[in-house]
Amino acid sequence: MEYKSKSSLMGLPLIHVNLGAMEDGRPRVGVARGWIAIGTVAHGVIAGVGGAATGCVAAGGVAFGAVALGGLAIAALAIGGVALGWWAVGGLAAGWYAIGGLALGWKAALGGAAFANDFSLGGAASAVHANDQAAKEFFASTPFFSEGRNAMRHSQWVLILLLLPAVLPWLKAKSRSEAS
Repeated sequence: MEYKSKSSLMGLPLIHVNLGAMEDGRPRVGVARGWIAIGTVAHGVIAGVGGAATGCVAAGGVAFGAVALGGLAIAALAIGGVALGWWAVGGLAAGWYAIGGLALGWKAALGGAAFANDFSLGGAASAVHANDQAAKEFFASTPFFSEGRNAMRHSQWVLILLLLPAVLPWLKAKSRSEAS
């Protein structure tokens, strides 16, 4: 299935969805390129959503960008199963600041198992300030951690919002094909 918006900017479509297809009984990889790109492989300026995605904001199985969401996310702000970035949130999160099941932070880590140089809070925590009052104050006063906790409490809504750009063009293209 492929959808490309008629609107474009600087030669790139605003939205390009390419989920691939079957050709001669074999799957064809869907490569999407656009400001917002959704595909098996997606290269987006603002967002890429796909199996492998790159862009300023990227989401996919493997995602690279300034902000990345994916199974493996590598970015300044990485959110994923495995998240590597300056600010990392994930099942396994590693970065300057990290939130996760296993959080490895250079400065600070928050999670089930949290390891950092300066501050950590968690079931198993190791840092200069681990599970003490100084750590609690640091995490309460640092926006990344206070907002990260809020986001994790409402993560189902974040996932729904992330899926909307992928679903809406597909629904529009499907309704057009049914109408013809």
